[in-house]
Amino acid sequence: MNPVTLAHVSDLHLPFEPQLSLAQRFSKRQLSAWSWRRRRHLQRPEILDALAADLRTHAPDHIVVTGDITNFSLPGEFRQAAEWLSALAPAGQLSLVPGNHDALVGVAAGEGLGRWAEWTRLDETQWPFVHRVGEGIALIGLNSALPTAPLLAQGRLGSGQLARLERILFDEGAAGRIRIVLLHHPVAAGAVSWRKALSDAPALRELLRCAGAELVLHGHARDARLDALDGPNGPIPCLCVPSSSALPNPRDEGARWHRVVLGAEPDRAQVLVRRWSVEQGAFVDAIRYDLQLPRRHP
Repeated sequence: MNPVTLAHVSDLHLPFEPQLSLAQRFSKRQLSAWSWRRRRHLQRPEILDALAADLRTHAPDHIVVTGDITNFSLPGEFRQAAEWLSALAPAGQLSLVPGNHDALVGVAAGEGLGRWAEWTRLDETQWPFVHRVGEGIALIGLNSALPTAPLLAQGRLGSGQLARLERILFDEGAAGRIRIVLLHHPVAAGAVSWRKALSDAPALRELLRCAGAELVLHGHARDARLDALDGPNGPIPCLCVPSSSALPNPRDEGARWHRVVLGAEPDRAQVLVRRWSVEQGAFVDAIRYDLQLPRRHP
């Protein structure tokens, strides 16, 4: 296959000043609004502008966004995010999955995730989606976002989504494609606290152990992570990018995005980490490394 370049960004938290109605104040949105007042100085619009410019400069074949695009799940945020994403890349060159902030409360599809339909392209509104890139890559997008109780940021996939994922992994594997699983919440055990964890992560890990995948990409964690998940043909790399729009601070490493090249070498992925430099006011190279992918057996 010809080399394909992916850009992985996550946890954008596009700035938005909430104007909550009285009813909305008696919901989880009010807690998020209080949190936003404490951290809005960290999620910087100038970093978002620099991120978009840096992505255009590197010209990836496809952009992957792994959730938390909004902060409060307000209809105005979904509209604003759709405009931002439209300016970033054509619909066929961007795939996204939602995060917990995109599902703080239940939102009607027409005012919420339905506004992002051109970047999910769901079949009959059922997750996971399958977006094929280039000659041999399948992006498999999972929805781990759902409304939870106050102070929780957990995720869940559910048995139906896991069953469909199993069929997709076997089908795409039989076709010889590189299977890249996308979701917001971490998959590796202990990656985040129970309060923020994927509740059915053990079931997902067991599914991947049997059905296999070549790479897992996610966000949600505050630090960049590289974990190894058990797979039938060897360890499956599980790569996390933290917020791509945050200033460095005691709780966050600071903005970064990952450039991932597949197909240049068999069963390998080349990763370039681009991080935000406060001193230079721009994204700069941080580190390059190769990932060994599980050997495929179509």
